[in-house]
Amino acid sequence: MTRTTKDPLVLAAPLTRRHLIGVAAATAAAGLAARILPAEAAGAGVVALVHTQAAGDNGPVDSMIEKLGKLAKEKGFQTRTVYASDPATYETIFRTLGDAGAAIIVSTFNEVAEPFKALAPSYPNTKWIQLFADPFEPAMPNVVTVSYDYYLGCYLSGAFGALVSGSGKLGYIGGISIPPLNADVNALKAGAIAVKKDAVVSVAFAGSFQDPAKGQEIATQMYKDGVDYIQTDSAATDTGIIAAANEGKGKKLMVSGISPAQYKLGPSTVAALVSLDFGQSLYNEVSRALDKGWAGGHINTGLGTGVIDFVLSPVFVEKGPADVVAKAKDIWPKIEETKAQIIAGKLKVPFNTTL
Repeated sequence: MTRTTKDPLVLAAPLTRRHLIGVAAATAAAGLAARILPAEAAGAGVVALVHTQAAGDNGPVDSMIEKLGKLAKEKGFQTRTVYASDPATYETIFRTLGDAGAAIIVSTFNEVAEPFKALAPSYPNTKWIQLFADPFEPAMPNVVTVSYDYYLGCYLSGAFGALVSGSGKLGYIGGISIPPLNADVNALKAGAIAVKKDAVVSVAFAGSFQDPAKGQEIATQMYKDGVDYIQTDSAATDTGIIAAANEGKGKKLMVSGISPAQYKLGPSTVAALVSLDFGQSLYNEVSRALDKGWAGGHINTGLGTGVIDFVLSPVFVEKGPADVVAKAKDIWPKIEETKAQIIAGKLKVPFNTTL
């Protein structure tokens, strides 16, 4: 779910695992090693962030880079930020960082699970953190995996969307259909139906987390079909969804996004956020890893943690359509009450990954 780095590493070469076996691959890996962690940056004081989605979209990666830099200034460690655009390079990148003695390696999303499992045992003095991950079975002593109960925020978004919508038609646009996002869809539907029995939710996946054009195409069609509130869950693809809402001037179209950085993209359309603050999550986990008592395992993050939340946009309150804003304010106490019930365990939202 901020900014850019001054020295991004873009690994665009179409390497394959077969290529990495040969002499040419060895040469490439040597050059890659120098670029990832030059001699002056190596050593136990380095915390490396390897992100598998591009920065620059006001989304999760930007937030992570920003918060890592903030923590580095507070704690006095060096950082290295690596954009791993090609899955074939993951193991090479992680091995290079491990060989250089990086103290902590943080990486993103489910796709790095297998490289972590393969390499972490060979680097027991490096602490490995995987953000947005399933638990490892068995757990590894030097690996922390972190999951997020984003679906709980989507339940609240569904309730809010159904109550604030003029049409009763909601939409959901995700990046790719994977179990956690499927659970988000089902929670959104459950929240909507809980407050409005005849609410309808249209669902689509863009097939990518980095395709704004596709997001705009899907959202435009949903809005044409009468949807007036869309929950996004698609990283960079979100920008196209917000653009589609912005084009519907006078139609009072709304988006619920993921990051406060999106407020400026749609001041009068981004009405709310199911906020997953990946930057704060990284900040929390790296802070823990810097402590001597750190141990591997799995961390589940939900509502009430400062990482997952459902929030009404203060920018939308100021710049959104007056009648819709008034309705949103009127509804909000009910949303806060529902949130409190979920946190207290009085309201159970099923985690259902079947579409």
